[in-house]
Order: sequence, then structure tokens, then C-alpha cells
Amino acid sequence: MHLVYYDESGDDGFPTYASPLFVLSAVYCPALDWRENFDFLANSKRQMAKDFNFPTKLEIHTRELLLNKKPYAPLRLTGAERTEIVRRFCQVAAQLSLRSISTAVVKPWVKNTSFPVLDRALSYSVNRIETDLRGATANRFLLITDDGRVAKMRSTTRRMQKINYVPSKLDGSAYQRDIRHLIEDPLPKDSKESYFIQLADLLAFLFYAHTAHETGIAALPRRSPPELNHDFVVECLEILKPMLNLKACAMHPYGLVLIPSTQ
Repeated sequence: MHLVYYDESGDDGFPTYASPLFVLSAVYCPALDWRENFDFLANSKRQMAKDFNFPTKLEIHTRELLLNKKPYAPLRLTGAERTEIVRRFCQVAAQLSLRSISTAVVKPWVKNTSFPVLDRALSYSVNRIETDLRGATANRFLLITDDGRVAKMRSTTRRMQKINYVPSKLDGSAYQRDIRHLIEDPLPKDSKESYFIQLADLLAFLFYAHTAHETGIAALPRRSPPELNHDFVVECLEILKPMLNLKACAMHPYGLVLIPSTQ
């Protein structure tokens, strides 16, 4: 079995929205490797606490950390230190037995005013995880996410297990494909209590920043330190490449699924 942890960057509102992008990232871990992955993350976090003024129990919420917002501002970390913490988090993640899939909804490209942003992003993600694990010995998977999204995600995954149309790569038509390996409804977990959700948050932020730059739809926040630029984002994604499911979208250098696929 695999445990799949979700987090997002941006809001899922549409057609009225606060952010032009919505990125949903999944980090999935074989259940048999969970303890080894967890211990490695915990030990790495303790080492970072020694190297920086960063409390061990304080979660890594990437956007707020890099922008020096609460609760990180009182730590008085420099911009270079904050980016180094994120860089190290990427280096640690790349060494673990983990896989990741991210989907990004580019809202200005969407023509349908009733477009269900979270539902569509999650549908694409679950379908690709199902495909990735098909044929594996431990191919069952369970979804874990922040409490605020559980109800919407439950509605989507229940529907997918009954009706799930997948676009054909051959002619653009859709065909029915059952989701057979997902078990239970999505379960809630506070990100403060999960290194894996914090990793999903890291990926979601990086893909948001990368997509904003590549599409020209948005820019990094004004309060960004000089060290937080597109080169840094690309560097982090390159570090994370070993855990990225690049087959999720062969046309994207990091496997990101863009929704819709064209403007």
C-alpha cells in the first residue's frame, strides 16, 4: 500500500479567485518504507535546528518561510538562511523512497465559468497515481490531506470510483476507466504533524512559482528575498527530480500536468 499526502498552493476559487493559479501536489510513500522515510526526515530536521535558529517542532511552510512571515519572522533568519533551509529540505526529499505528482490549473486559460478547480486537479492526480502504481505489488493507496479539503476531495474520489472518464491520447475522446486501487475516503491530517504534507506544500509552492514565471501569468511576491528567484526555483526542482513522476506529463520538464493543456 502507498500513503498519498496532498497540499496545495493558491486558492481553488473560480471564476472569482484570489490567485490565478491553483497547484495541487501529491507525495506518495510505500507503507513499508514509511518509518525509514519518517526517521530520515526527523533526523534532518533536528540537524537543521542545530545549523539554524529553527525550532525542531516548527513546521516548514515554504511560502511563509521564504517570505519571512509569521511564525518565522521572529526567528530573524536572513534571506540566504531561509532559502538554504528550503534547499536542504529538497536535498533530503530527493534521497527518500517517495514519488510525487503535481497538477496546476491555469485559471485565465479556463473558458468554462463553472469549472470545478479542485475536483479537476484531484481527478487528474488520482488517475496518474493509479496508472503509476498499476502493476506494482503494493498498488493500493490511501489519501491524506489537511482537514479543510477533506469534504471536497471525498466527493471527487467517491464519484471517480463509480464514474471516471479519462481522455484518450489517440483521438481526444474519453473512455471509462475504473479507479480500482484507491481505498477508503481521504483522511484528515494537520500539516504541523506531517513532514510529508510539508513536502507536498514545498512542491506545490515551487511548481506555482515555476508556472507563474513560465506562463507570465503571475510573479513572485514583492517581499521575496533576492535569493528567491526563478533560478532558485529551477535549482530546487532539479534537486527534486529523482522523486518527480516525469511520465505524468512527458511534455513538461518536471512532469507537471497543466490544466487546461492549451490556452
